[in-house]
Amino acid sequence: MNRIAAVAIVTLGLTTVACQTHDGPATAGEHSRAVPLDGQANFRDIGGYRTADGRTVRWGEVYRSGRLDHLTEPDVARLDSLGIRTVVNFLTPDEIARGGPDRLPQGVREIPLPIVSGNAEALTGVVNEARRTGDFSLLPPTINPEIHQLLIKEATAEYAALLRAAADPANRPLVLHCSHGIHRTGTASAILLSALGVPWETVREDYLLSNVYRAEEIEGRLGQFREMSAATQGVAPEDVDMAGANAFYVLEGSYIDASLDEAVAQYGSMAGYIRDGLGISDEEVAQLRGTLLVGAQDE
Repeated sequence: MNRIAAVAIVTLGLTTVACQTHDGPATAGEHSRAVPLDGQANFRDIGGYRTADGRTVRWGEVYRSGRLDHLTEPDVARLDSLGIRTVVNFLTPDEIARGGPDRLPQGVREIPLPIVSGNAEALTGVVNEARRTGDFSLLPPTINPEIHQLLIKEATAEYAALLRAAADPANRPLVLHCSHGIHRTGTASAILLSALGVPWETVREDYLLSNVYRAEEIEGRLGQFREMSAATQGVAPEDVDMAGANAFYVLEGSYIDASLDEAVAQYGSMAGYIRDGLGISDEEVAQLRGTLLVGAQDE
């Protein structure tokens, strides 16, 4: 069994526990976290999670995703059926120019919040070069945690704007996305769920779901990089050192934990980061929770 399959199985086990403990049923006729789309595998609902005080994040209000420029017509119709009103896009203008704009139902409001801060963007450039050449040998094994740490420090304006957009019912249902739904979106989702009072263990489980939903894509990409590297190095594919590529593409809980560690180091807690780092007042947090959480008596 390869590492991707093994991690996906372990993560799927965590997901099953999450569905039983945090989500309630995810069977036909009930809520399902994944939204099946032809053009994006990592589109999912962040509803259903339990908060520390026993409330639940509302289903069908906020979705997280990778890029939306390759959606098919049936995909666009599916988003329309979900009633999507707003899309928050963390991609840079260069990324959008290369891949194209989002394909969305008519009338959906787009909020561009490009995360272009220097250090995080520089790390992204290193990753993109590795993807282009298939050579992950120069990619530091700590790059995923470093990206999440930098986003906590450098994307404060964008993440504050996201929380304020999500707090307004007129903007929902809302989708937030970047390129693959992992780094910029992963950090954003962790902050949003934390602001709602979802325990960090659950936040980590949500992050790791990308291993499950992107398993086929990850397998394909790693196979492509193996072949590219083999051709470049003049060796057999099985002799290519894939440690760097595997470490980058197959997520671990410690990656998103780095964002929490940075928030604690700078502000004492994630709550302190949201209040003092993002400038979100206690009243704004209360509004966010008031509109996005449902109490046990309302379920």
